[in-house]
Amino acid sequence: MFLKAITAAAGLAVAIGGAALAQDGPAFYDGKTVEYIVGTDPGGVYDTNGRLVAEFMQKYLPGSTFVVRNMPGAGGIIGANYVYASKPTGLTMGTFNTGLIYGQLVENPALKFSLSEIGWVGKVATDPRVLVVTTQSGIESFEDLKALTSPVKFATCGVGCASMVESTLLVSTFDLPVQVISGYNGNEGQLAMMRGEVQGTLGSRSEFESFVAEGRGRFIAQIGGTQTDVPQLASFATTEAQESSVALVSAQGQLGRWTAVPPDLPADRLATLRAAYASATSDPEFVAKAKAIDIPVDPLVGDAVGALVHQALEQPPEVVELLKGATRKN
Repeated sequence: MFLKAITAAAGLAVAIGGAALAQDGPAFYDGKTVEYIVGTDPGGVYDTNGRLVAEFMQKYLPGSTFVVRNMPGAGGIIGANYVYASKPTGLTMGTFNTGLIYGQLVENPALKFSLSEIGWVGKVATDPRVLVVTTQSGIESFEDLKALTSPVKFATCGVGCASMVESTLLVSTFDLPVQVISGYNGNEGQLAMMRGEVQGTLGSRSEFESFVAEGRGRFIAQIGGTQTDVPQLASFATTEAQESSVALVSAQGQLGRWTAVPPDLPADRLATLRAAYASATSDPEFVAKAKAIDIPVDPLVGDAVGALVHQALEQPPEVVELLKGATRKN
């Protein structure tokens, strides 16, 4: 009788343990609501990408419901702080622009987290940066821009975001006659260009493919990427500061549209999210939908994303000083 009791208890323990383990896999998400934070305003490529990722992760976590919540502000810092401070249950995740890397490099006190501690689920794209000008500006090349005697206006998103920091950095190191105007979030920069409020911007190539194809603008320089139809900004660099700034901006293009979770998420649950993300971003329907809205798909999952982030954070002091200078100007 005593032996039977021990055997029964052991069997019960195994059953309970097995059930608990199952709850740490995909079964955990059955009936659960996942909050997916987008660190930008509605509209624009980050929001569109985030909603597409959420839609297909829900598909690969049966029974789950993904709710997208926009949390813009401070160049994505507000949304990132929220995700970082959330309980590591696997029910909160988000996407933010790579300006957070710049914020950490210059030790922005508004960042309440370290990118080295965040849990990386994956990233969707490799998306090079481009300098874009309106066709009405009369600027047809980077040389034309450089030769202007009166400054033109370039739109960027909010203070601290990637495009603001990168624009200010490149304008400074290349001594461009450009006035950087921040505060154009989502697709507001394109609308401002169409209204003639500004003459150009710096952004992700995919974001402006249609704008250029429609004859509204032209690419005059590209930073990173493999396309050969636009001159690389690196080819115009003649100083060490210019070369360093171009290399840093180019590195950010490899990290387009990432998704992250709070630190200390249980390993099995993080593995479940990474598997769902891998399936979502390789789904033929996902790829087709992304292509239809000019979102490049070049996914990377898990620790490989963390390795790229770590690499981007390993900058020499002189580059950090350049970034600090760019930040102080805004």
